[in-house]
Amino acid sequence: MKLSGLDTNDVQVQEESTIHSGFLKLRQYAITHKLFNGGISAVLRREAIVRPPSVGIILFDPSRQQVIMVEQFRMGPYLDNNDPWLLEVVAGISEPGETLDEVARREVEEETGYQIESLIPVADFYVSPGASNEKLKLFCGLVDASKAGGIFGVSDEGEDIKVHVLPLSEAYDMVTDGRINNAPAVIALQWLKLHHHQLRHE
Repeated sequence: MKLSGLDTNDVQVQEESTIHSGFLKLRQYAITHKLFNGGISAVLRREAIVRPPSVGIILFDPSRQQVIMVEQFRMGPYLDNNDPWLLEVVAGISEPGETLDEVARREVEEETGYQIESLIPVADFYVSPGASNEKLKLFCGLVDASKAGGIFGVSDEGEDIKVHVLPLSEAYDMVTDGRINNAPAVIALQWLKLHHHQLRHE
């Protein structure tokens, strides 16, 4: 139960329009909403990036205690004058008519060459709720990491993806010292830190 009791019925959209439609779709909204004290807000103008549901997959070899991660260029860190090549989990956006399980399997094959059958649900979360409706479903896929490596990606989409195999302990150290600093990878590796022994027994 929500602590405040407020929900989507307490929001009124006065206007909406598309500002830009390209790699990202940016829409602008004029809204009012109920306040915690029972009043109504002034008209608020908010821009939001509108995206389909997305997935992330941490690939884990329980017998070797290794994770498979991918490295690729990201514009956001570059704009922050930080290293723009990030270590990440496999991830992607859904296409119309795809289930999120299907998206996960497709993205794993495109980005690593693996074909996986079994997906373990990890978490569902909004990537940046103040700026986008994008919700990511995070999975864990169990694999044999001895076969991992290479460069993958869909060239028509400008993807240039390098596959890395890391001991789970080293990957987790990279979270704690800030070398891995993107939310899906941080959440996935923290989840593995809690559950890797159980996955090994299974």
